[in-house]
Amino acid sequence: MRDDTHPRTVLNNPQAAAMPQQYADIEIENNAQRLPLVLCLDTSHSMSGAPIASLNEALRAWTRELHDDVALSYSVEVAVLTFGDNGVNAWQGPTVLPPNSPVSPFVPAHRFQPPQLRAAGVTQMAEALELAMQVVAARKAELRQLGLQYYRPQVCLVTDGLPTDATGHLSDSWQQVVPVVTEAQQARRFRLYAIGVGSITDRGEAVLRAFAPTFNARLQGFPFRELLQMMSASANAEQRGAGDEVFEKIFSQFKTQRPAWEA
Repeated sequence: MRDDTHPRTVLNNPQAAAMPQQYADIEIENNAQRLPLVLCLDTSHSMSGAPIASLNEALRAWTRELHDDVALSYSVEVAVLTFGDNGVNAWQGPTVLPPNSPVSPFVPAHRFQPPQLRAAGVTQMAEALELAMQVVAARKAELRQLGLQYYRPQVCLVTDGLPTDATGHLSDSWQQVVPVVTEAQQARRFRLYAIGVGSITDRGEAVLRAFAPTFNARLQGFPFRELLQMMSASANAEQRGAGDEVFEKIFSQFKTQRPAWEA
């Protein structure tokens, strides 16, 4: 069932509502209830070296697992957003989309191929979250136009730093986004996971806690594989119509790096 109480407005821009041509046949033939999943990933300079390599490898492994999961592969739709290299970007699978593109970044899970990410640039975290909210709202409007139902979308924010402006200076402008994100989560428009990795500081953890009071974590190292497996577990729980306590249990076990999805 749909899991948000936001008024079901429809995009007026027919170009924005149109599905990417290469996925049009899938959307017509597949009437499964959709589950939009957004990976909002920090690819700033601080992720250079082993962290970005680990993230790329985890994305490749997770993609293989997603393709093999019959329950998820025909209902989950994956969108990747990055903030760092060349600012804030939306990807359609392995291809970065032009700024302000009307094309949806969501790809059916069974056709999803991960991008090859590189680390550079600054940490425009607030702008990335704003884009995540925009693409989720747009995709839900597209699904309504197609007469398809959807589960509550999931957004996973992953970072190792603090929000900056476009010049790389630390910025408090993220605080203006918090009430918007809070209201959207209370209205059940999406579920936000905010994950701090690597050398994220206490101040960075506080930012994530402000964005996602229930689903925030500060993890040792860069356990991207486990993180993506947790997102798959949450997607499975969403399909089963699980209550909030189930998601909290999965996330609590994930924070202690125990495989809740195998329980």
